[in-house]
Amino acid sequence: MDTSRRDFLRTSIAAGGAAGLGLAPGWLAADPVPPKGLPQPGNRPPPRRALNILILGGTNLTGPHHVRYALERGHSVSIFTRGRTQPGLFQDAFQRVEHLIGDRENDLEALKGRRWDAVIDASGMQVKWTTDSAQLLKDQVGSYLYISSTGVYYPYLTTDIDETTEPVLVDESGGENVAAQYGVMKALSEIEAIKAFGRERTCIVRPGYIVGPLDSTHRGTYWPDRLTRGGEVMVPGKKTDQVQQIDVRDLTEWNIHLLEGQVSGVFNATGPSSLMTMEEYVYGMRAATSSDVTWTWIEDYAFLIAHQVYFAIPWIIPLDDNLGSQTINIDRAKAAGLTFRPTALTAMETLEWYYSLPEERRANPPMAITPEKEAEVLAAWKARGQ
Repeated sequence: MDTSRRDFLRTSIAAGGAAGLGLAPGWLAADPVPPKGLPQPGNRPPPRRALNILILGGTNLTGPHHVRYALERGHSVSIFTRGRTQPGLFQDAFQRVEHLIGDRENDLEALKGRRWDAVIDASGMQVKWTTDSAQLLKDQVGSYLYISSTGVYYPYLTTDIDETTEPVLVDESGGENVAAQYGVMKALSEIEAIKAFGRERTCIVRPGYIVGPLDSTHRGTYWPDRLTRGGEVMVPGKKTDQVQQIDVRDLTEWNIHLLEGQVSGVFNATGPSSLMTMEEYVYGMRAATSSDVTWTWIEDYAFLIAHQVYFAIPWIIPLDDNLGSQTINIDRAKAAGLTFRPTALTAMETLEWYYSLPEERRANPPMAITPEKEAEVLAAWKARGQ
């Protein structure tokens, strides 16, 4: 994409050209009354004081964005990592942070005897990790922000999920279902954070699908890349299916504001601001490319299942355990100041980052639907005479 077109799109989208895109049971269910006195969207006053922030993790998806924005806001940052991964963005910012080396599994020595105003747990992938770090830091840190997941609600058996919905604390699959195992791990980790810091000093943020620059899962690169390649595009699912995702920058910038406001509580954090259909999503992202595109919608769930097309993130077939996965209520987060970039802007800037990677890193990416799979399914669909 040439510079003039990119700048024009960014300006147009930001101006509104794509504005239409727009412990025990009960411990983790949130008070339905939104917090008061927080900055509202579009009104971000400077912080009342500079914070000393510790980030557990810091070099993968959310970490570099947390670091970059915290420094921009005048805070100081320490990151605790194994020292094995270099950040994919903002290397200059990482020269201005304190690097603490250790391992959340068995080496927290670098965290002992230190004090911080707040900690962001951005790498909680085992309950033990959260237990150990929270217990160690509870008398050394003011507040603990744990990045959890909407996966704590899995299976999503209802389309009416908000923070008062009880997380699932037992994996009935016995570890066989990865989604169930992950969700229970996150829910139990939330409990461990609250045990250590208490509800008054703990903030639980439950994101949905996180997309944007540094998204190595390719969940957020599939659709922008596919539309840029042009041609006949297969779109699975009904046009009215709901989809949700959040730009990593919207999430991480908001997390910093939560720390600045010393906000506690539980928040679902996905986007956009209002529910979006799959039709609105793909047509909105079309604004980020000049490629020739034609659309073939496959709205037959039975056909899609037969051909093993269950998801193309953010779309996931809204049946059974995933019925309500894309209709998560985010009213509390919006009341607490969460704002959203336009979907087309996220797509465009994600694509810029993705195409800036070395060619070998873009070879054979684990996309939701490979070109070969798409061609196979389209051929089968047409053979039915649709």
